Amino acid sequence: MDIPTLNILAIGRDSAILEVVQRLINSHEHWVATIVTTDKAAIAAFTQQRHPIVFVCAGVTAEEEQALKERLLRLDPSVTVIRHFGGGSGLLENEVRAILDHKDIHIINA
Repeated sequence: MDIPTLNILAIGRDSAILEVVQRLINSHEHWVATIVTTDKAAIAAFTQQRHPIVFVCAGVTAEEEQALKERLLRLDPSVTVIRHFGGGSGLLENEVRAILDHKDIHIINA
């Protein structure tokens, strides 16, 4: 049986923080994080593999976030782009689960 995977993209400017976000996401079975530090890398990752959830993390300005969100929505109108402020594994898990419940996102195979 093929187990579905939820791919989550996280973009931020601080590699150390992104590594924590990646670890927290990957600690959940069937969730896979892709972390990037540039908008260019975010677009590349997003076009190479479907990421129904994109977290915008530390160091990305509000203007950069808005521009990235607009671009990602043009590529996939169903994507959820949300600011992640940190706060540990419980908050991140709750954010993902709320998105999944609200949007009825179907986890897809990688």
